[in-house]
Amino acid sequence: MGRGVTVTTLPVLLRLPLLVQLMATGSVAMLLPAIHAFALNQHRVAQPFFYGAVLFSVLAALVALATFRQPIRNVARSQLLTLVAAYLVLPVMLAVPLHEARPSMSFFNAYFEMVSSITTTGASIFDTPRLVPDPIHLWRGLVGWFGGLLVIVSAVAVLAPMTLGGFEVLRPTASTGGLPGSGAQLARATEPNQRVARYTSKIVPIYVSLTLIIWLLQIITGAGSFNGLMIAMATMSTSGILPLRTMVDMGISVPGEVIVFAFLFIAVTRQVVWLPFDKHYFATLRLDPEMRVALCFLLAVPLALWLRHFIGAIEINEESDALAAVRALWGALFTVLSFLTTTGFVSSDWETARDWSALPTPGLVLAGMAIMGGGVATTAGGVKLLRFYALYKHGVREMERLVHPSSIGSGGRLGRGMRREGAFIAWIFFMLFALSISGVVVTLALSGLRFDESVVLALAALSTTGPLVHVALDGGLAYANLTVEAKAVLIGAMVLGRMETLAIIALFNPDFWRR
Repeated sequence: MGRGVTVTTLPVLLRLPLLVQLMATGSVAMLLPAIHAFALNQHRVAQPFFYGAVLFSVLAALVALATFRQPIRNVARSQLLTLVAAYLVLPVMLAVPLHEARPSMSFFNAYFEMVSSITTTGASIFDTPRLVPDPIHLWRGLVGWFGGLLVIVSAVAVLAPMTLGGFEVLRPTASTGGLPGSGAQLARATEPNQRVARYTSKIVPIYVSLTLIIWLLQIITGAGSFNGLMIAMATMSTSGILPLRTMVDMGISVPGEVIVFAFLFIAVTRQVVWLPFDKHYFATLRLDPEMRVALCFLLAVPLALWLRHFIGAIEINEESDALAAVRALWGALFTVLSFLTTTGFVSSDWETARDWSALPTPGLVLAGMAIMGGGVATTAGGVKLLRFYALYKHGVREMERLVHPSSIGSGGRLGRGMRREGAFIAWIFFMLFALSISGVVVTLALSGLRFDESVVLALAALSTTGPLVHVALDGGLAYANLTVEAKAVLIGAMVLGRMETLAIIALFNPDFWRR
């Protein structure tokens, strides 16, 4: 009988709109902080989450009944609009229990917190996180963790068939003159929700298993159960959401950082997720362009930072301190990878380099790493490494043609497509990303912020690296001190950075709005 219920229930769930499924998932997730708060005897915090779970579960059921078997005229447009609604409308629901559990926080600030969490940005309004109850931090981490899962599933099930989200570099659409967004492939799909369900069933076990492994390893290193869980969810989703400001404040040791460092490579290339399904995994990973580009920057940038501090140490006669030199190198290595994956963790040894050489740590280098971003179809934001690789291959090919104009480039059809149409679209995206930064900087400056603050805030929001603000600016900047106008601009920038400019432009494609 149980098998019969599954067979008859699954098609009904697949016919529901994706937004309704997300509403139901968010409602059920509210029970977790409610249980946690109840276990800590924090009943005032547990009640809003429990009542919110009941209320929004009923609301999701009513919406499901109203939208059941509603015809969808344009699948591509519907799924893109669903993603926009997931980042703009769904946080309204998620912010209600947060606002009720923290009455001193305005609803707009709670909404900002939820948008920051679900887009895996990690820009927190809480300037004194020690005074915030742990269940609220758990709710922030859960929303960020689910947001990371949504990013991966939507990338492979929604954006990939439309050649968006970085996949346009590998499969440029010739039918639209190299510009993605026609949605022809999705239009031919009869059951798009089945595709989402199929990829979800493959990705969720890997995503959950890796999170549990990180959690267990962090507990072994002495991080504690709650802190270990928060670090595990923040690492897998690259949200950087922690119960305290930094890992240094949490007292995470070097072994704990090594564990995080190893698992951050999941956000460098999409192939890491498919490890159990590929018997030739390591051979494939060695040839993966995203991994190769990441390793190049991971070797060059920390070494350049270390040499800078080494020269400074020579001037103050501290170059003989070998332990400080090794710790400074590790701090640069960990922090660079963290910001390359747009996570925003800072090593406890990042400040060791300052003490060793008496030189300030250059935060703008980390901003550059955040702009580059991680891999395609990962939780990392930014421009993405695959686009940089396409531009690099195009540049190398052009230099070869200057020497040998009649030569034929290698790489096969895929390589030629990446160097031509792929590089062209990657350059378009890079220019759109630069224009987005300019627009956000100007808008933030009009709200009363200084130019340097506007630039760093724009980079942090568009690259979904919220902790960048605390590292790149001298003296730091608290999100809680921003005006309502500046927060509204950052909300739009965070959604734009997560959705990517090409996906937003695709919504204005006339083919999307034709019956």
